[in-house]
Amino acid sequence: MNSFELSWKSKDGLDLFGRVWEPGERKPKAVICHVHGLGEHSGRYVHVAQAFTKAGYAMLSFDLRGHGRSGGERGHILSMDDYLQDIDSLFEQARSRYLSLPMFLYGHSIGAVQALNYCLRRKSNLKGVIATGPSLHTSVEYQKIKVIMAKALGALFPTVTIPSGLKPGDLSRDPAVVKAYINDPLVHDRASLGFGKNMLEANRWTLDHAAEFSLPLLLIHGKEDKIAFPSSSIEFAAPLKENCTLMLWDGLYHEVHNEPEKTEVLDAMTIWMDARLA
Repeated sequence: MNSFELSWKSKDGLDLFGRVWEPGERKPKAVICHVHGLGEHSGRYVHVAQAFTKAGYAMLSFDLRGHGRSGGERGHILSMDDYLQDIDSLFEQARSRYLSLPMFLYGHSIGAVQALNYCLRRKSNLKGVIATGPSLHTSVEYQKIKVIMAKALGALFPTVTIPSGLKPGDLSRDPAVVKAYINDPLVHDRASLGFGKNMLEANRWTLDHAAEFSLPLLLIHGKEDKIAFPSSSIEFAAPLKENCTLMLWDGLYHEVHNEPEKTEVLDAMTIWMDARLA
């Protein structure tokens, strides 16, 4: 596997940090553009990239604005369009390097919500979309004070940040994954009121428009996910038919790619993508 780092400017002038992984001497058969979840960064997906490059895919990922080594206030966005424009720029980077290759979009958690939202709002010729643990329904719905603060104060004081409430132990059943997450200096637990307001609105809009999703879609969710409830994937998949593959995994937590069964999960993703290229 070959890997390198890159950086570019967002539409509004922020520095965005990205990573590229390629399958060694072989020309990639397709390209995967990846969007990570809240509080984390692209560097937590090296093992995912290793699995995909071994299967012949190139993978591009980047640190969301306000995350990792990218610019911006931690855990903050002014509008959902900030994320959509940043995904636009990720595809620009991918196409500048792999102009003629087929492309997939893969998002996890809020990155999965962004991926679904992006493909509903931006018509594209992607070969398919993978969404793991989309956070369309979360425990935040039961934290009434946070919901009220986000809805009432998100427009007035958008940059005020509060703890995200994410519990590291709910990410994975692998203690090493949890320990690495806790000790990772690039991980943060902040979410602004503006972020909360925008994501609550984006979640509802995405679910309301699920029936309009037209691209091949692989939805994967751990049945024991306490961060993003499995009902997120079940509800989104409900109005879709042959273009959607829903996989619910017994016993798995939120980060299905970091569970003890991660090899089977990543194999399932690869098999699904290979079928879209056949």
